[in-house]
Amino acid sequence: MTDPGMANPMVGSLIFALGGLAGAVFAVPFRRIKGVSYESYWLFYAISGLLAFPVVLAIATCPSTFKVMGEVPASTLLQCAGFGALWGLGGLTWGLMIRYLGIGLGLAIGCGLCSATGTLIPPIVTGNAGALVATTGAKIVLAGVVGSLAGIGFVGLAGKFKEGELSDEQKKASVAEFDFKKGMLVACFSGIASAGMNFGLQSGAALETAAKNAGTPAAWCGMPVLVVVLWGGLVVNVAWCLWQNRKNGTFGDYGKMFRVDRAAIAFASLAGVIWACQFACQKIGEPQMGDLKYIGFAVVMGSSIFFSSLLGIFMGEWKGTGAKTKCCLALGIVVLLVSFCVISYGSK
Repeated sequence: MTDPGMANPMVGSLIFALGGLAGAVFAVPFRRIKGVSYESYWLFYAISGLLAFPVVLAIATCPSTFKVMGEVPASTLLQCAGFGALWGLGGLTWGLMIRYLGIGLGLAIGCGLCSATGTLIPPIVTGNAGALVATTGAKIVLAGVVGSLAGIGFVGLAGKFKEGELSDEQKKASVAEFDFKKGMLVACFSGIASAGMNFGLQSGAALETAAKNAGTPAAWCGMPVLVVVLWGGLVVNVAWCLWQNRKNGTFGDYGKMFRVDRAAIAFASLAGVIWACQFACQKIGEPQMGDLKYIGFAVVMGSSIFFSSLLGIFMGEWKGTGAKTKCCLALGIVVLLVSFCVISYGSK
């Protein structure tokens, strides 16, 4: 989408990092929601983050968004939406993962699995696996991705140590429903299924080309792709929320929120907008990366892990842990930071 001579990988990497920051903090507004069932406020998160915000952003930056969609084969739209639906299945449990593991540990494990799967599988499936080691720069980038997995491993190990050190009361003081085993099971499923997001974002080349031909600046050509991918996730999320409302008898939450607790709607919607920003940043940064745009997902996820680990420390999720746990966590954060620098250097 961009002349390689005009690409600036350092700028692209910084944009990806901003996306990672958004992914790390998106769940913070949920902490302000009280007395409303998970499925009810998640519906507002989904409508805001998976529908309203992406569509508004796409129309603002690519006015011909819907015309562009009509110019590509239906199979392209279905493929993007289908991968979005796969992400939706993983995304449904993303919030549960945070409930059981906390923001710091939960996002570290989930994003790590998501990063590895979403970065390495697309080139292999499309027959471009050679691109992962085609040049010295590509090999350095791949080493950075592997290094980030090591950092994730250290963070996960710190979480295991934490479980053994703290009493139930201490665990629940910072994470009310802390449960390492249950959280790890949820994180494994959520992390792998959530890689469907990158599969979808990398399947919309025809949409990006059509947007470019319509006169859309390169930085915004990926917005129609984002909209279609998130439509797939929206269907899954809305269906699940309504099913849970019926199962749990929580339809009354909506009346309560509209009448007396509009703040819950605002916080849930804010979380959705912040969440969507991480993948908007990925698509905005890709044109700056030239042939290495496939690393965008890894940098976004790695940055999200780095920032979420720092956020977990700031919010007291590691308070009361021993020196071994804190050292392991610190090592994981440092390795993640070094890996990000390696990826940036390799892309440059």
